[in-house]
Amino acid sequence: MTQPGQDAKFFQRGKIEEFRAELHAAETKDKKFQKRRTVLKKIVANITMGNDMSALFTDVVQCLGTPLLEIKKMVYLFLVSYGRTKPDQIHLVIPNFLQDCNDRNPLIRALAIRTMSYIPIPVVTDALSDNLRHALKDRDAYVRKTAAICVAKLYAADPRKAEKGGFVELLRDLMLDNNATVVANADGVIFKLNLATTNKLLAALGESSEWGQIYILDSLLRYVPERCADAEMLGERITVQLQHGNSAVVLTTIKALLYLMNYMENRQLIDHICKKMGPPLVTLLSSGPEVQYVALRNILLIIQRRPAVLKNDVRVFFCKYNDPIYVKLAKLEIMYRLARAENANEVLNELQEYASEVDIDFVRKAVRSIGRLAIKVEAASDSCIQALLGLIETKVTYVVQEATIVIKDIFRRYPGKYEGIIPTLCENLDVLDEPEAKAAMVWIIGQFANIIDNADELLDDLCYTYTDESVEVQLALLTAVVKLFAYKSHMDKVKELVHKVLKWVTEDIDNPDLRDRGFMYWRMLALNPSAAGEIVLAEKPAITTDSDRMDRGALDQLLLHTGTLGSIYHKNPETFIRNAAGKALKDSPALNAHSRAVLVPLARSQLPPSLVTVPGPGPVESHSQEPPAPPSKSGHGDDDAGGSHPADDGSEVGIVPDDDDEEPRGAANDDPYSNLGGAFGSLSGG
Repeated sequence: MTQPGQDAKFFQRGKIEEFRAELHAAETKDKKFQKRRTVLKKIVANITMGNDMSALFTDVVQCLGTPLLEIKKMVYLFLVSYGRTKPDQIHLVIPNFLQDCNDRNPLIRALAIRTMSYIPIPVVTDALSDNLRHALKDRDAYVRKTAAICVAKLYAADPRKAEKGGFVELLRDLMLDNNATVVANADGVIFKLNLATTNKLLAALGESSEWGQIYILDSLLRYVPERCADAEMLGERITVQLQHGNSAVVLTTIKALLYLMNYMENRQLIDHICKKMGPPLVTLLSSGPEVQYVALRNILLIIQRRPAVLKNDVRVFFCKYNDPIYVKLAKLEIMYRLARAENANEVLNELQEYASEVDIDFVRKAVRSIGRLAIKVEAASDSCIQALLGLIETKVTYVVQEATIVIKDIFRRYPGKYEGIIPTLCENLDVLDEPEAKAAMVWIIGQFANIIDNADELLDDLCYTYTDESVEVQLALLTAVVKLFAYKSHMDKVKELVHKVLKWVTEDIDNPDLRDRGFMYWRMLALNPSAAGEIVLAEKPAITTDSDRMDRGALDQLLLHTGTLGSIYHKNPETFIRNAAGKALKDSPALNAHSRAVLVPLARSQLPPSLVTVPGPGPVESHSQEPPAPPSKSGHGDDDAGGSHPADDGSEVGIVPDDDDEEPRGAANDDPYSNLGGAFGSLSGG
């Protein structure tokens, strides 16, 4: 067997006459065909390098009589390259084609019909038609799957001959083949044809097995309707499959319907199909927990794109006492998605019951869902606030912490409406020990320092352990004390506090994000304290639920993977499986305007080598990352190594122009921080 790298010697430019002479010389005293193999390798190598070898057509064709498979492969490769350029000589090869189509070796039979399909010349397609019909019924699965692909090539060369030859019906039979590879090739080819083929395949749905129905329905995603009427007709025909007893058939039908609805314009039909899709999805929830979870993850995608499917069925997603935690959490998310003014109180009552469960993770999610419900449905916000206050009164640590986190967002959503509950929150400050909850409470104190009488004392107490806190809390405290200074700059105690925190941040803390933000605040306060106050206390945009919604283009793309692993992860397969085939909506005159506006191009799979991937054909690309650039020695030294400056605590990062670009350089500008002490008056112990 040839070892890798040994064929490199053949990649040298050769002359036609030399190759012809070597082929003639190989006809004698070459019982093992070694000489012919060597010459043909040289010829194929020259073809690969782009050298024209078509003058050797007659000489190479004579090697087809050799029984060796390796030689046949090279000759057929030569024919694929030059067969269509030699219409006057191609008839010389037909007898060899016919002989190989009847060979005992299935590899040779498949090789012959595949090569013939690459040569779109009438004399070859005529010979291919007869042999292809037999190959589609061949006893060997490899030959059948190759023949399925050849049908598409025959159709491209002569559509009328392919249709009259009955190859559509033969492909339909292959859809029911007992070999999965054959079926996959058949349904991969079938919708490269036309609408008539689609109709014939759908006619076979009722006679197909469950697997056959899944393959046929999935193939609809490869058909791009050119008219809205075509999509509507197909949608009406497959709606009956929603009543199937197999969950995979139901989910595949829903996937096909969701795809076709992008090409429909009849609003009444779309609404009718949406109503039909609801009951089958609800029925899936009566299955085992594993099937329930798959259904719930798919439902979560579907209701984001088509809320009408289950808008009146929120009660079916209420959690049962014996549901596994992963099912409960999935149901919680769907309950939130389906909540609206009409059913908000019903959903809230259910969430309040969940908040008294024993499972801590579930209780946390339930409390957070109450806060999200208040943000989403304004009519229910008062009831949600009362529910959260009732939960805070339980004094259960993790409940109080989750309630504090969501109340911070409610303050952002409804400014000036619920500030009266701040004293209740401050009473439970000692209970907070998790970074996210503590950062949320710090944000509340800083944001409303003007109405909290003892805000300076609360922040001073929190700053006692400043260096031991998480970065999230440190960032929140830094911004909060600057806000406090903006509100109460006349108080010496506040000046001391902000000066102390800024010195810690800029001198004792190693985190670059903290140091950069500290330097920024300090410089703003030194140059223009009033402007700094306007920046950190600027009016903030109200929080909305838009961030909870998936991007429309990405959602349309994910819905094409309904019922697959991608719909469970909520990720396209090419992002976690190497060489996975992606899917995307394709433009056509029937595609509705909203879907066309958010079309997403099909992306290639690009996975870092650290991920566990399913190996596929082809070389594995290396995705090496460039080493990070060393920190700059100018400016603040390692202060510039921070990159981004996250503000997850809700604090504001003010951006000021670089004064070095706008002011004449002087003594103060040689050291930008030489006058920072002026922001706080005369403080002892600087």
